[in-house]
Amino acid sequence: MSQPTTAVVTGAGSPRGIGRATARALAATGAPVAVIDLDAAAAEAVAAELREEFGVEAFGYGADVTDEAAVDAVVARIENDLPPVASLANIAGITSPTRFLQTTLAEWNRVMSINATGTYVVTKRIAAGMAERGYGRIVNMSSVSAIRGGGVFGGVPYSAAKAAILGFTRAVARELGPSGVTVNAVTPGVVATDIRAGATNDELEAKLAADVPLGRQATAEDIANLFEFLMSDRSAYITGATYDINGGSHIS
Repeated sequence: MSQPTTAVVTGAGSPRGIGRATARALAATGAPVAVIDLDAAAAEAVAAELREEFGVEAFGYGADVTDEAAVDAVVARIENDLPPVASLANIAGITSPTRFLQTTLAEWNRVMSINATGTYVVTKRIAAGMAERGYGRIVNMSSVSAIRGGGVFGGVPYSAAKAAILGFTRAVARELGPSGVTVNAVTPGVVATDIRAGATNDELEAKLAADVPLGRQATAEDIANLFEFLMSDRSAYITGATYDINGGSHIS
């Protein structure tokens, strides 16, 4: 596209997260970037980093992705502050290692809401403008846990939420394809980020890495590079697809 277009990344406030790495990968291409995170100060800190390091337009916004009114308000600000939105990375999410028989309905609802409902809310608000303009790239964060039924770190609510995202991705891809909008999903294996902070230890982290044929956990940058590709014109004929990126830990 000849006009500058904005990339939106949710869940990009964590210093060691996939969201921040994805925002950096996009900014490195020269794209304007909107960073959304529950922590507004963290989102703006990432945006400031992008402006300083890459010289791009970048803004940070605070919003709960499960709150439809809050998402509507923040996207309205993005539309006012930056060029039209051309791509969206739905990365905001949480995990939970609780064993199924010990889970509570409150935990189930929280994990499902942030991962699955948040993806729905943000996508619905942003996709309308994409369809109207006839161009869009949407990439949703799922997990290898959705395919293999857990067994990595996230428990049943997490696996169920990430599986819901796969069905959502395929169905939205069918509906929005005629409007020039592609929708794909990424299913990482174990990644060295802060999502497991406080719920793991060095021994478990080493075991997670040892179980991967490539002998290491993915870096946030490994995953971000795939997001950037799927959010670019280089992926123009790919939609409704699920991209495994797990170092061979799950080969299907």
